[in-house]
Amino acid sequence: MTWTIQPRSNFGALAAITGGSGPNVVLVHGVGLRAEAWGGQLQALAQNGRVIAVDMPGHGESARLGDHPSLTDFTDAIAVILTEPAVVIGHSFGAMIALDMAARHPDLVHGVAALNGIFQRDTDARKTVLSRAASLDGKTPTDPTATLNRWFGSAPSAARDACQEWLCGVDPAGYRDAYRVFANEDGPSDVTLRNLRCPALFLTGQDEPNSTPLMSQRMAALAPKGAAIVLKGAAHMLPMTHAAQVTEILKQFIQDTQIDTN
Repeated sequence: MTWTIQPRSNFGALAAITGGSGPNVVLVHGVGLRAEAWGGQLQALAQNGRVIAVDMPGHGESARLGDHPSLTDFTDAIAVILTEPAVVIGHSFGAMIALDMAARHPDLVHGVAALNGIFQRDTDARKTVLSRAASLDGKTPTDPTATLNRWFGSAPSAARDACQEWLCGVDPAGYRDAYRVFANEDGPSDVTLRNLRCPALFLTGQDEPNSTPLMSQRMAALAPKGAAIVLKGAAHMLPMTHAAQVTEILKQFIQDTQIDTN
């Protein structure tokens, strides 16, 4: 599978890959990536709905939000493009955004899926991610080697090559903005999860060391309509490394969500 650059639709300052027709499905990628990270899911999900895979603000072809944006700024920049409710699916930092949108814009979200979502990091993990955030100056492109090794190991692959290209090409200021928010946030609160109205899927990889299976399971247990799935043999970049499995899981979740809202 390849992750080639695709044409965009513009929603003001936000750019997105769009396709299909029917119920809205919004896809939000993680820090340093772009909408093509969902290349393994775009075509299949567009068969039964209108897919909007956004470039997160400051990434791809979307404009930055300005200095010192918050999680709510990222969320609201995406929520504003919706005129009808959607199933919102996010990966990594995108999972934070998706859950925040479900909590603060419940009338716009009738289903939320958080892939590799963070929930209450331990002390060592928090120190590590904050240290990485502090090292970013917003001007100098970062060396992606350590990130790629965490995500894929050292073995070459098309997915690794694509992520390397995106990480090397991202606006350093946009990357810094998003990573700082990601590092300083700790996932949804217990109260937020207990108050979620919509079906919520928490999906992660069995071999994921940061957004761990336990995190997904704990979030699912708190959400009234929560469910957790842990993919064997998968780690952080499961939408790319386990594209077919993830696609089938998301298709079923979207279908179940539509039944739930009818």
